[in-house]
Amino acid sequence: MTELESLPAEVRQAVAATRERVAALHAELPRWGLVAWTAGNVSERVPGADLFVIKPSGVSYDDLRPERMVVCTLDGEKVEDEVAAGLSPSSDTAAHAYVYRHLPAVGGVVHTHSTYATAYAARAEAIPCVLTMVADEFGGPIPVGPFAVIGDDSIGRGIVETLTRCRSRAVLMAHHGPFTVGADGREAVKAAVMCEEVARTVHAAQQAGAVEELPQEVVDRLWHRYQNVYGQHPEQP
Repeated sequence: MTELESLPAEVRQAVAATRERVAALHAELPRWGLVAWTAGNVSERVPGADLFVIKPSGVSYDDLRPERMVVCTLDGEKVEDEVAAGLSPSSDTAAHAYVYRHLPAVGGVVHTHSTYATAYAARAEAIPCVLTMVADEFGGPIPVGPFAVIGDDSIGRGIVETLTRCRSRAVLMAHHGPFTVGADGREAVKAAVMCEEVARTVHAAQQAGAVEELPQEVVDRLWHRYQNVYGQHPEQP
């Protein structure tokens, strides 16, 4: 059993900073209407250590302070510490841990049950790439992952298998809901917000009839521009 107090001082400092970020990021989920009650979770990898920080299971969003964030190993085992004593990590911890073990570039993972994205997941239906926003953010359709039941790393395996076949930072796990990833927790939260936004808009468009997907060459061009040109790019020294 790993104990936080036994880790080097620099690791403990990194854990404390990550707890602050993860607690703050959780506030974004209800702010954007992505969760209800205690559902959903954000995690972030601890820089310089094989650890990540995640929401405690079944705790109200109003009570999510930094000291209540749970620290886990990449095997999904809780790191014991006095600060979060008695708190169990999210029921989705095994899925997050599997993603971190198998996708080294991922630094943040988010799971929500946001209404429109989860409605697509309920139908096991991908969100088609019919908008420039979908192309920009996800590089193509938002795919559907296989159905899996919480309890082991099956959900994590489905996430990794699905996302390694495409450019998307979001996957709709069939009959469950969306999971998103990013270089850090903030990027993963942004992906969750944008996933729900495009799900809502595409659903509205589909009510009027069939929608036409963008040509692949256009998707590729939009994806490249958004990822490499859009936004601020400070000059390198």
